[in-house]
Amino acid sequence: MAQNYGSKRIVTGAQYGLRDWLVQRITAVLMALFTLVLLAQVLFGGPLGYDRWAAIFSSQWMKSATFVVLLALSWHAWIGMRDIWMDYIKPVGVRLALHVFTLVWLVGCAGWAIQVLWRL
Repeated sequence: MAQNYGSKRIVTGAQYGLRDWLVQRITAVLMALFTLVLLAQVLFGGPLGYDRWAAIFSSQWMKSATFVVLLALSWHAWIGMRDIWMDYIKPVGVRLALHVFTLVWLVGCAGWAIQVLWRL
C-alpha cells in the first residue's frame, strides 16, 4: 500500500464520483427508452424506407427527443472517455491533448447530428 508523504499531491477526478455515476446511469436509461420508442416505430410503422425514416423524425416531439438523447449520448461519452484518459494516461500534456480532442470530437459529432436531424 502506497503512502503519501509531503505536500506532493496527485490530481485526479475523484471529486466527480457520485455525480458522474448518476449521470451515466440516467443518460443510459434515457438512451434505452429512446431506443425502445424508435424500435417500436420501426417495427409497427409499416414498410421501412427513406420515406418512413423521414416520417419518424419529422414530428417535433421526435426531433426534440432525439436532440435530448444526442446531448445525453455526448455527456455519457464525455464522462466515460474522460475517466479512461484520467485512469490510463499519466503524462499531463498528453492527457490534456486527449481531453481537448475528445471534447472537440463530441461537439462536432453532436453538431453534425443536429444538423442532419433538422434537415429531414
